[in-house]
Amino acid sequence: MHTISHLFRKAHYSPILLAIIFFLVQTVGYAQHQSLEDSIYQIMHLRPTVGLSVAVVKDGKIIYNKSFGYKNLEEKTPLENSDIFRIASISKSFTVTSLLQQVEKRRLSLDDDVSDLIGFTIRNPKFPDKKITLRMLLSHTSSLSDANGYFTLDVINPAKNNNTAKCYNDYAPGTDYQYCNLNLNIAGTILERVSGERFDHYVVNHVLTPLGIYGGYNNDELDSNRFARIYEYNWDSSRFYISTGAYASRKKEIEQYVMGYSTPIFSPTGGMKISSTGLATYMMMHMNGGKLHGVRIIKKKHEMEMRKPLSQKELYGMGLHTTTNLIDGETLIGHTGVAYGLYSSMFFEPKKKFGIVVISNGCDQRYEHSFNAVIREVTNVLYKELIQ
Repeated sequence: MHTISHLFRKAHYSPILLAIIFFLVQTVGYAQHQSLEDSIYQIMHLRPTVGLSVAVVKDGKIIYNKSFGYKNLEEKTPLENSDIFRIASISKSFTVTSLLQQVEKRRLSLDDDVSDLIGFTIRNPKFPDKKITLRMLLSHTSSLSDANGYFTLDVINPAKNNNTAKCYNDYAPGTDYQYCNLNLNIAGTILERVSGERFDHYVVNHVLTPLGIYGGYNNDELDSNRFARIYEYNWDSSRFYISTGAYASRKKEIEQYVMGYSTPIFSPTGGMKISSTGLATYMMMHMNGGKLHGVRIIKKKHEMEMRKPLSQKELYGMGLHTTTNLIDGETLIGHTGVAYGLYSSMFFEPKKKFGIVVISNGCDQRYEHSFNAVIREVTNVLYKELIQ
């Protein structure tokens, strides 16, 4: 297919006519974006929203990246594309991607017994002879639950807790699905044990930096000036309240850090901080089967394994899941995140080669079709204006 500039070179247009044509093309593009942005601002007006940062990928590149609203509501500081957010559960896919690198180095297997990998017994007491594998952790089919909490491994370590039975469901490992944050905090700890690198450093060194992405799990090693404040909306008062825990310092905990055990401090299950631009770049790596701009992060077969649903109940693979509820008529692969008032979404269609990232640092909490309504409506506007 010929590009406009190629046709211009072959045709003999006058400089004035060329200038007029380019002006019209730019004007149409501006009008399209203006219509899109007006629609997004309307959504933010109708559904209380502090800020939004979005990125749209098409045919291997970011074709649109824009931020709306505020980074700091109190000071009315505008949100910018370079600002970073704690993206919550989309973080899980970074942990899975990192572990698959270790699988490729043959340092562990997806079917290894988690008890052997973590250094203490992890067994559902109702099914003591049934091993729980790494694959089960990553796909939320392990039979573990968050009933005991998930911020420390003490909740599931028999040497630290007499009530570890509360961490398990009534079904056998591998037979059913329940989304569980503890799964990924254990998985992140396993990554640390097999790699010999502290979890937060590993993800930066082996996933983010090779892709040219700024971000990470350690709040204290990131530029706090780039943090987008996160807010929770209170319907009774019709006000947003800042969530101070999202970027809390872990300096004191890190001073007493135990390698291969203290990993949940960094929250492998939800603690990644990254911009919409960075997340879109990471998404493109997955869209391209584990490789981007000549940099191979994981093998294609392992990236495809992340997408493949292991639970037909929720169409969840390993750190990625499949949905038809986000955009009508489209089957998409990705993940969402919810924490502290933040809502995030990263989904792509690999065959049609498009993907959309939407992050809000505080908005209306209502849901439609299993998605936060603001995230879903903005995603659909972006799709209709830039993809469809």
